[in-house]
Amino acid sequence: MDQSVKDAIARWPDVPAVFGWLSLDGRGRWRLHPQGQATQGGEGESITNTQILEFINRNYGHDDAGRWFFQNGPQRVFVRLDAAPFVLRLSDDNGHLVTHTNVPVESISGWWLDDAGQLYAMTQAGGGIVLDRDLPALLEKLVAEPGKPLLDALADLAPGQSIAVSWPGAYPAAPLRPITRQAVAQQLAFDPNPAAQP
Repeated sequence: MDQSVKDAIARWPDVPAVFGWLSLDGRGRWRLHPQGQATQGGEGESITNTQILEFINRNYGHDDAGRWFFQNGPQRVFVRLDAAPFVLRLSDDNGHLVTHTNVPVESISGWWLDDAGQLYAMTQAGGGIVLDRDLPALLEKLVAEPGKPLLDALADLAPGQSIAVSWPGAYPAAPLRPITRQAVAQQLAFDPNPAAQP
């Protein structure tokens, strides 16, 4: 978090949080909802200013209730998450994963494949969805223990079961489990659509 943001929180500790103004889509794009209606759905407007995007990325965090927010100076702007707190992409050298906030993924403790074919991972930063355009290339890199191609092993994966999956040279083995799309937020411990308490 930026020092200027920490200073603003210390100076103005009681600024009310806001809800409904910001969302993160499934491709890692920040979107503004000028009418404050993100909690009601809707696409919103894509934020394209590089400096603003970098500021949001540096000051993105979560509270103990699994609600993710952008700390805008002294004010928390809670975020609607369309897929997960992070969107994970292949690094430029294709050697590891990186979050949409440009943080390298150092560790993965679990993988989940949902009923729509989306892949999720629990990273040291939090839960993330693999960017759709990078999913085919990532699936080629992942292997089921002991060295079986993941795509072959997935055919035998049944509900309630798991298989050990690794990315040789990048991430050691972690369990991969099937999951329904509706269960992702609970499993990855995040609130997809924080709303103000009445």
